[in-house]
Amino acid sequence: MDNATMEQAKKATEEMMQAQSCSPEAKAAGEKWLAALGTPNEKAETEAYLNELRDDVRSIDALITFAMSPDGLKIFGEQGAKTMVSKARDAKMMGGKYCICDACQAGAKVLELKDKLLA
Repeated sequence: MDNATMEQAKKATEEMMQAQSCSPEAKAAGEKWLAALGTPNEKAETEAYLNELRDDVRSIDALITFAMSPDGLKIFGEQGAKTMVSKARDAKMMGGKYCICDACQAGAKVLELKDKLLA
């Protein structure tokens, strides 16, 4: 993999891990991947990291559905859920495919590099 791809993936991983919305599992996978870079475990950790991101990074439609659900209302509150749905729909209309939270946005950047990361 080229240096530019590696730097993009590292930067996005660090952004994801710093996001309040980052799951503990994604953060742990990101940490393990960063630690494995340049080692014999790099390929295996890259695959594990990408698999975790596939599980954690939500689609924009999943965010909309969640925000309108009883669990979403508990987390966001009624007004917060409405705001989240509105922002998510706006993002979707602009071509957004992924949840608009910081962790999903950063994780999606890594997923978009998957073919280069696995090359």
